[in-house]
Amino acid sequence: MERQTLSIMKACEAVGVSRRTIYNWISAGKVEYVRTAGGSIRIFADTLWRDASPSPSRTASPSATTAAGRHA
Repeated sequence: MERQTLSIMKACEAVGVSRRTIYNWISAGKVEYVRTAGGSIRIFADTLWRDASPSPSRTASPSATTAAGRHA
């Protein structure tokens, strides 16, 4: 059985986020995607609803955060 794919815009509508968020998720490896022969990106629908919490390697360490809560 083939996995269902969505265009960037359909993925945005499906989960209620902006295009920039989808591209950020792609860059962070939070969603799986494929490029079509024409170069378009298609998001695998089943990866949109998996746990999107950041992995431990992507969270800021306490020493990298200042008292004001900003990253140093």
